[in-house]
Amino acid sequence: MVYGEYIMQRTQIYLTEEQGHLLKSRSRATGCTVSELIRAAIDGVYAPRHELTTADRIRLARRTAGAWKEFPETGAEYVERIRGSRRLSRTMGR
Repeated sequence: MVYGEYIMQRTQIYLTEEQGHLLKSRSRATGCTVSELIRAAIDGVYAPRHELTTADRIRLARRTAGAWKEFPETGAEYVERIRGSRRLSRTMGR
């Protein structure tokens, strides 16, 4: 089968009733076909991840710089609150 410029391989899979309902529901919500959703899921899990370029890393750092400044606690305080038991302090030798 050829769709657009892609050669497609037809396959058959078995889904649980719940999986089928989830896919149909997501299909209605997004306007994507069930096949598109399955292909996107496969790509998201099994496709090789591309490393960020240095320029991408710099752009990302600039975009997120200062994001924590409005947060009411420091990063160390946040880690202590989440992990508890003064774990970070013990790790850092404080």
